Amino acid sequence: MEKKRSNFSNKLGFIMAAAGSAVGLGNLWRFPYLAAKHGGGIFLLLYLILAVTLGFTLMVSEISLGRKTRLSVIGAYEALDKRFSFLGYLASVVPFIIVPYYCVIGGWVLKYLTVFVSNQAAAAASDDYFTQFITQAGSPLVCFLIFAGCTVFIVLWGVSNGIERVSKILMPVLVVLSIVIAVFVLMQPGAMEGVTYYLRPDFSRFSATTLLAAMGQLFYSMSLSMGIMITYGSYMKSEDNMEQSVRHIELFDTGIAFLAGLMIVPSVFIFSGGDESALGKGPSLMFVTLPKVFDAMAFGTVIGVVFFLLVLFAALTSSISLTEACVSIVQDKTKCSRRTGCLSVAAIMALLGIPTCLGFGVLDFISPFHMSLLDFFDFVSNSILMPVIALLTCIFIGYVVKPKAIIEEVELNGKFKMKTFYTIMIRWIAPVCLVAILIFSVMETLGYIKV
Repeated sequence: MEKKRSNFSNKLGFIMAAAGSAVGLGNLWRFPYLAAKHGGGIFLLLYLILAVTLGFTLMVSEISLGRKTRLSVIGAYEALDKRFSFLGYLASVVPFIIVPYYCVIGGWVLKYLTVFVSNQAAAAASDDYFTQFITQAGSPLVCFLIFAGCTVFIVLWGVSNGIERVSKILMPVLVVLSIVIAVFVLMQPGAMEGVTYYLRPDFSRFSATTLLAAMGQLFYSMSLSMGIMITYGSYMKSEDNMEQSVRHIELFDTGIAFLAGLMIVPSVFIFSGGDESALGKGPSLMFVTLPKVFDAMAFGTVIGVVFFLLVLFAALTSSISLTEACVSIVQDKTKCSRRTGCLSVAAIMALLGIPTCLGFGVLDFISPFHMSLLDFFDFVSNSILMPVIALLTCIFIGYVVKPKAIIEEVELNGKFKMKTFYTIMIRWIAPVCLVAILIFSVMETLGYIKV
């Protein structure tokens, strides 16, 4: 006898969980960097426009596919058209690739939180601290295993008792911590110069690269084409208003990204005297530049603790959603229990995560295409698979099952106000945008475009 599929207890639970998935490391280190590099306000404006158009279209599509079929990503495509079952399998690969290296980075965040809690901010601010840490064999591995273990433990408790309950706690805390740090930063001497730099649109900086960078950030930030929104959609109750729910998720995601910019850009701007290069990309910003900023700041240790706690919670909510997508896939294909599914996914996380964790030290000789294992997995998943999957999904919905199938699902609980706009986006505009994102992402990663 087939088990009844798990559900979120209410719309709030779904929104908190889905927003927790969307709000992750991309919001807290990639968004501020890109906004500062691409003219501040003009980047923010473009991102906002894209969020309510392209982001809305793709998120409605994925959540609808999940709720309509009540299946994880593999089964969802297959249930609607068996010819596209390959797309489900392709999409299912993404969370299995991402979650191991995401937990590695989560382990780094955990390490820095313990460093600041133990009042070692000055040590973390040294130039070579981060490099010395990630090239070790023991400490990064322990941090990875602790972070991954916490993730699996929460997912093991199930949708309503584990994921929903934790998300309802962590998401409000995330918002409060973001506001607290942003307010503190804005009160620092010279902060308003950084705020002006971050918010004032510099239209001379507008270019195709700016637009494509905003598209790419939107794509990474909203947990699209990872199987997550399809999985969470399959747990969403039919009576919940989907259009409103997606808007709320977008609000959380964009709001946290905006607050991250208010936290980070003015801080680094003050510290560096307005030097753009101090806003290093990715790990260099989070684990090299910001510890120096906190060390030079009044009450910097306290702010460092609060900041890395915020980042830890953001990383945890996203790793939970990635892991849940994997567990749902395993359960749907094997009909196993949640416990067996979690243990199976945990084994895969360890199998891929341990070499990734050691890829900066004892295994640094493994460098596909001259990349570290972490960068390689990130390139394959984010720069290639995700844009390809989203593009094929647009073709699948726009021309195979037709937009009407999604519109009918959305209108189970009210009129879909944006249905004409949605049809135009999914059939014509979104595919063009996704092809551009794919080309841009690959060229950026390979060094042909500097961002």
